[in-house]
Order: sequence, then structure tokens, then C-alpha cells
Amino acid sequence: MSENQSYTPDQVAIQPRNRQHDLADALTRDWMRNDVFATAWFNAMSITFPLGEQFFINSVRHYRDRITDPKLKEEMQQFFSQEAVHLREHKRYNQLLCEQRGYDLETLEGPLRRRMGWVKKNVPAREQLAGTAAVEHLTAVLAEKALGDHGLFTDADPAMVALWQWHAVEEMEHKAVAFDVYRAIGGSEKMRRAAMRRSTLLLTWDILHGVRHMLKCDGKLWSPKVWLSGLRFLFGKQGLLRGTWAPYKAFFREDFHPWQEDSSELIAQWQLQQQ
Repeated sequence: MSENQSYTPDQVAIQPRNRQHDLADALTRDWMRNDVFATAWFNAMSITFPLGEQFFINSVRHYRDRITDPKLKEEMQQFFSQEAVHLREHKRYNQLLCEQRGYDLETLEGPLRRRMGWVKKNVPAREQLAGTAAVEHLTAVLAEKALGDHGLFTDADPAMVALWQWHAVEEMEHKAVAFDVYRAIGGSEKMRRAAMRRSTLLLTWDILHGVRHMLKCDGKLWSPKVWLSGLRFLFGKQGLLRGTWAPYKAFFREDFHPWQEDSSELIAQWQLQQQ
């Protein structure tokens, strides 16, 4: 009899949805509430996804032979499928964005690609998996914000809202897969916490790198108005990062598991809206 290694609730199905999104029109303009900074922030997050999703797939797949629980094995397969579609859709998103707005995709992706290459060669596989578990938690926290805060996407372009909310739902569905694999292979708490500190710093750096390039190309890098709107967007009363500190900090607890924050109701609500 195989040992239980999956701690995703039985009622949560990790469902790959082979969705395609027509973003060409929306990406010609500031689609996020006509807000220059907010649009650049989300677009910069998208830039990180194709390389990031491939890294996540590779780091989890490396340990597939060490997993004995049929449930976790199946969840890994669904995780790979979901991430592959995310990779494809955000690759298209990023290419269209750069074509429409005149951004340089290599300037945006290059630093991340070079760092990923270095990590692949120089960082142990277990530590790479710890990084994946950490970033998966970061994305799940932001995903819950994206679906739980009904005012976040008010007046945003509907095509873009559909893409980001679909991505958010799937991030919540598979939020524990990398974590459970990491725990199953005996990953340490110390390494997990260190990975979160490092991942938080690097992801913030990558997004700000993208924002800077986009604002520079748009001729708005030195606009005080744009940066003040950015502070409000991130930290204001209805800001993107408001309310995320507690779920973020929970990752550092010794008894932490991603599903201690039950997001199944948000997933169910979104599924109802799709019917």
C-alpha cells in the first residue's frame, strides 16, 4: 500500500482547461482600468511566466520517480498540463504585447533566462524544487486576491480579466502540488524558508525590471503621477498587496501547508460563473 503524500483536499480537482484568449486588441492600450502602472505591473508579471512555468514543470518532474502516492502522481500530471497551457498562453501574450507596444522581448526576458540557466547548472535539484514551492505559494496568494477582491478588475478589459482569472483559478487548484512533492522527498524547513526569502526578492526584481522597461518605452518612466498611482495600486486601501501579508507570512510556519488557506469556495464561484 502506498503512503499518502498528497494533501490537496479530495473535493478539489486540478482541471487542465485548454483555453485560448484573444488579447490582440486589449494589449494595444492600458487595459487595466486605463492605469499606466497597473497595466505595466500585470504585463511584467506575464513576462516572467513562460520561463518560470517551464522551470516549475522541470523541477517537479525531476522527482516523479520518487512519488508513490497515486493521487499525488495524478496531481503532478494535471499540474504539468495546466502549467503547459499557462506557458503557451503567456508566451503568446508576451509576443503580442511587444509587437503592439514596441517593447523588446529579449531585454525583458534575457536576465531571467540567464539566471534560470545558471540555476539549472549550479543549484541542487532539491533547492530548485524548494524555489518552485515558494513561488507557487506567492502566485496562489496573488491568485486569491485576484478572485476574492471583486473590485480589483473593475473597468479592466474583459478579455484580460478572463485570462488572469482563469490563470488564478488553476494556480489555486494546484497550489500544493510542488509543496507536497517537496515534503515527500524530505525537503527541509530551513531550505524551504530560505527559498521563499530569495524567491520574493527575485520575483519583485523581475517584475520591476519589466515595469521599468515598459514605462521607459512609453516615455513615462520619470512621471511622478505614474509612480504615485503605482504606490496606490500596490499599497493603497484597495491595493493589490493589501491583505496578502498574513497568507504570505504563513509559509514560514513549521506546520504550514498551502491548503490551510481554503480557497475551494473561490474556485467553485468562478466555475459557476463559467456555466
